[in-house]
Parts: sequence; C-alpha cells; structure tokens
Amino acid sequence: MTSPHEERSAARLAALQALYQLEMTGNAPDEVIQEFIEHRFGREPEIAAAHDEAFFADVVHGVLRHQIEIDRSIARSLASGWTLARIDSILRALLRAGTYELVARRDVPAKVVIDEYVELARDFFEGDEAGFVNAVLDRLAHRKRATEFGEAPPDDELQF
Repeated sequence: MTSPHEERSAARLAALQALYQLEMTGNAPDEVIQEFIEHRFGREPEIAAAHDEAFFADVVHGVLRHQIEIDRSIARSLASGWTLARIDSILRALLRAGTYELVARRDVPAKVVIDEYVELARDFFEGDEAGFVNAVLDRLAHRKRATEFGEAPPDDELQF
C-alpha cells in the first residue's frame, strides 16, 4: 500500500520525464501523457509502486499551458548572467514543474514542492544542481507564496 505522498512523488518523477521527452521530441502532449499512463506506469520500477495520474497530467498540461509565464518567472529568479536556455534540459523541466506547482497547486505547501524537486535533482545529478534548484525554487516560493513565509506578497505575483 502506498501513501498519497509516494503517489505524488512518483507522479512528479513521471512529469519530469514527460516534460523532458516533450522538449526533446516535440511529440504531442496528449500522446506523451497517454503513453505514460498506458505503458510506463507499472512497468518502470521507479514509478511502478504508485502514481497519481491526475496529478501527473495536471503538472504536464499546466507547465505546457503556462510555459511562457513560467519561464519568465524562472528567468527573474536566476542569478545575473544566467538564462533559461543555458540551463540543462532536465533542470529546466524540474524548474518548470516546480514553478507550476508553486503557482497553481496551492494544495501543496511550498516547502514540500521545494523539497520534492530538490530530491529529484539529487536523483539525476551528483553536483551542485540540487542546490541550484533549491535556490531558484526558494526565491520563487518567497515571491509566489510569500504569505506561507509570513511575508507580504509582491505586486507582480503570478497566478493561473
């Protein structure tokens, strides 16, 4: 038996993989989502235990639907001299999914979103990438979810 937390974690991993696949192949989003639901869930050991299909589909569709706004938001949170195009494609997918959750999935606490995507970064990278993901998502969380940190929200708060 798996917990809702484990199901969401598995859905995040699948969403990251789907977003990466979409960027690399340019395939139709609905086809990729269906492929994951029909063929990959249950077959790949890292996502076989459990998955939240609705959450997975929401993250993938949400990132694609709001990618321009999400990318602008991420760009504002990057250190000077960094651009989104300069970032590894897996990191871009991580940051996009995390940003979508911070903006649109208010049912998930900001600290949980950050922790989940930092863990995913650790799963894929051995260097400073997890710290990079933590820094960018933390900056975004303080802007997008300021009240969760006891702060006043900025005027430019993005909402979907």
